[in-house]
Amino acid sequence: MTDYPETASQTAGPYVHIGCTPNFAGITGVYDRDLGQRMITGETAGTRITLIGQIFDGTGTPLRDAMVEAWQADANGLYAGMDGADPHFSGFGRCACDPETGEFRFETVKPGAVPWPKGGMQAPHITLWIVARGINIGLHTRAYFADEEGNANDPVMARIEHKVRVKTLLAQPVEDFTYRFNISLQGPDETIFFEV
Repeated sequence: MTDYPETASQTAGPYVHIGCTPNFAGITGVYDRDLGQRMITGETAGTRITLIGQIFDGTGTPLRDAMVEAWQADANGLYAGMDGADPHFSGFGRCACDPETGEFRFETVKPGAVPWPKGGMQAPHITLWIVARGINIGLHTRAYFADEEGNANDPVMARIEHKVRVKTLLAQPVEDFTYRFNISLQGPDETIFFEV
C-alpha cells in the first residue's frame, strides 16, 4: 500500500452558491428549487419553528456570502430514513445567507431528543455546517434551544470544559416559534465548533 500525501485545502470560493444553490445564484431552469430549500414537505408532526441567525467574523461584521446546511431529527427524535421517521420532513436544509444582511433562515420543526450511543439522550438540537470564502474546511456546530430542560443532561454539552462557552450553542427564543442563533467565528464570544 502506498501512502499518499494530503492535498491542499481550498476555500469555498465564489462558486459555492453556483454549485450548491444555483437558483439563489440566478441560474434557473436546472432545478425547480435548490436542494435543501424546503425541509417540510407536507403535514408534519411536532411544532413548526423558524431558526434565524447571522455569522459574524472576528471584527463583528456579518458574512454575506456564507452558506449554511442544517441536519436534524424530526419531532420524534428520528432521522430521515429511520423506521418511523416523519415522511414529510427531510431533516436536511441548505440556505445561502442573505447578500444584504447575512441572515440565514430555516423553516423547520423543533427536533426531538435523540439517543446517545453510550446511553442517555441528547437534548433537541440542529447540527449546522458553515462554508464561506476564507474558510478552508467547513465548520460544524450545534444549535440547542435555550428553553429546553434536557440541555442540563446533554452528553455533548457536559463534555465542554469551559462551561462559560456553552451559551454559544444556545438558540434564543425571540418571538413565538422563532429562535435566533448567531455564530461568531472569532473573538470573545466565538461559537463552539466540533471536529467531526
